[in-house]
Amino acid sequence: MASHKILVIDDSRVIQKTVKDMLPPGNFDVVEAKDGEAGFNKIRSEKPSLIMLDFLLPKKSGWEVFQEIQADADLIKIPLVLMSGRREEVTEKIPEPFEYFEFIEKPFEKKQLIGAIKAAMSKAKKPRKAAAKAATPAAAGASGGADVAALAAKVAKLEAEVVALKKQNAKILTFIKQKLK
Repeated sequence: MASHKILVIDDSRVIQKTVKDMLPPGNFDVVEAKDGEAGFNKIRSEKPSLIMLDFLLPKKSGWEVFQEIQADADLIKIPLVLMSGRREEVTEKIPEPFEYFEFIEKPFEKKQLIGAIKAAMSKAKKPRKAAAKAATPAAAGASGGADVAALAAKVAKLEAEVVALKKQNAKILTFIKQKLK
């Protein structure tokens, strides 16, 4: 019996087969999904030990699936390897360094795949900063109130700066008009 269930969400049968062939035999049960929608449903139904997620998918993009995983307290704990042929597509939406998941650029070799899986498993064990900050509803409310107060102070400061800039602009405009006369 396989000790780890890996969900490969990729619209390319070649990538699905490549991942399956590169994994050590007997240790892994590979489950496949060809689009983001089916993949997210399988995340819920199959409870995988690891998710390999292509960033560009039909029906629901890998980015959308990633966001849904990040929003769910249970799913966020599953090790994740994001895959893409172009790293810049990923970094455009998710800035590096990738702290809680691993990224692998396609095409990849067996050594890279195994390394990415190990790194993803290690990164998934890291405590999340946001989860630690809002551990209890009371803590979440307290930090939320402090955040609102800090934002209100920033807004007030910006409003004061806008007023000052408007005054400076009026003075400059008056000066220019006098010089044009």
